[in-house]
Amino acid sequence: MTECLIVAVGSTRRPKLDAVRDALALMGARLSPGPADASDAPRIELLGIEVPSGVRHTPFSREDTMLGARQRAEALLRMAGEKHEPWKFFVGLEGGIDIVNAAPDRLVLLQNWAYVTDGIGPGSFGQSGSVMLPEALARQVVDGGVELSQAIDEYAGKRGIRDGEGAWGILTDGLITRRDAFRIAVINAFAPFLNRNRRSAPGRIAM
Repeated sequence: MTECLIVAVGSTRRPKLDAVRDALALMGARLSPGPADASDAPRIELLGIEVPSGVRHTPFSREDTMLGARQRAEALLRMAGEKHEPWKFFVGLEGGIDIVNAAPDRLVLLQNWAYVTDGIGPGSFGQSGSVMLPEALARQVVDGGVELSQAIDEYAGKRGIRDGEGAWGILTDGLITRRDAFRIAVINAFAPFLNRNRRSAPGRIAM
């Protein structure tokens, strides 16, 4: 019988869920505990549940963005334990900015982070990479306290950008969307689970 893996995601936002769905489609059989075989790829069910991040709407540091992703995944893990749900993986996603003071400049970098745990072993973080916010947008968000989702709508002259291409899409002229960035973060966060069979193999890596 084909194995069914239920992956719980701590959001109901379409770009986030689509990103996880895209990542899982690429990983497929690699998530099975045995040797990867496309013919034995598990059936994957995606479950989106809105849970709090425990951090501000637009985190202002890499540490807070990572913390928000982790706390979303851990909230799902607690929920599964309380309700005795058979969820296999717990995914938290968070977008935020990292402020780097590279004198004489202040760099404000948009980043997406993912955190994945199976509730058994150590969890894992993955990052999307970074894109720099223009100074006008950075001043509005960092200095003016405007939420990024509102600021990017005003900057681009559109509405509801975070549920579409996201700030990523606006800043890269559509080459990398919010969905794309989160997909990369999710794949990177799943890396230890993709390589667990290799990690458990005998022998040592020559240095």
